[in-house]
Amino acid sequence: MSRKDIEFKTSDNVTLRGWLYTPPKTQSPPGRLPCLVMSHAFAMLKEMGLDTFAEHFVSQLEMACLVFDNRGLGSSDVKEGQPRNEMLPSIQQSDIQDAVTYVQSLPEMDPNKIGVWGASYSGGHVLYLGAVDSRIKAVIAQIPLVNGWDQFYRLVRPDIAPGLLAAFQADRIARAAGEPAGTIPIISEDPLGQSLMQARAAHEYYSSWAMKLPQWENKTTIRSVEAFRGYIPEHYMKLISPTPLLMVVAEEDEIAPTEFALRAFRRAYEPKELVLLPGGHFQSFTKPNITKNMYHQTEFLRKTLCK
Repeated sequence: MSRKDIEFKTSDNVTLRGWLYTPPKTQSPPGRLPCLVMSHAFAMLKEMGLDTFAEHFVSQLEMACLVFDNRGLGSSDVKEGQPRNEMLPSIQQSDIQDAVTYVQSLPEMDPNKIGVWGASYSGGHVLYLGAVDSRIKAVIAQIPLVNGWDQFYRLVRPDIAPGLLAAFQADRIARAAGEPAGTIPIISEDPLGQSLMQARAAHEYYSSWAMKLPQWENKTTIRSVEAFRGYIPEHYMKLISPTPLLMVVAEEDEIAPTEFALRAFRRAYEPKELVLLPGGHFQSFTKPNITKNMYHQTEFLRKTLCK
């Protein structure tokens, strides 16, 4: 297996960077490798576990994986005049589509065998893209956000929510006047402090990575939170078919609540598969769950993208 640094341009001329994983030798004819395009969760960098999944898939299957940082995060650029750490669903969806286009341009890849993989926030993106982009031939949505409206009122404490709603309007007015984008911490050391995620599991997960990755920034824009609240990819579930879908759901998910994900999965038509993992949201990335998780995802790819 080999990994090389790559970069590609988006439709609005922003450079995104990542890694391309390929097997050391291939028995497939030139230009015929299936490829899985992988993007990470809200405010997460590619180093935060995506490499583990990509390495496993490429070691087990005759396929490639493209892993990249979302714009304004990690090694990827942002459009001139726009803030880093801003995560808007429609733009991130478009960037994933541009990653698919980049893969289609590579001579060693099969342009008709491209899948998408997303976790949490990007899990919602790939559900949407599986419905609207016919180039996509397989969808893996791990612990996905399916309804930002419902999830917002689970994630954000009742005493913080009214202030955030007021901040949405104030931030729009300030940005229109040329002021910098307002921001909010992803997590806070102060249990009573203002942050997007107050769950203890979120604090433990993000803070553990922050110690390893000094380039990770503990903030997002107010506009990102407003966009998150209005993001409801479960509306597209029925439209994913006939593209094969695998959803991975945590049984005790405190970030992307289990009942929301199961509700969305029921709305999808066949072909679809569901994997239930014990524990909470972030345990899908850690032992022992990650072993079971990668096994099921590998078998799904074997039957679909790599068939």
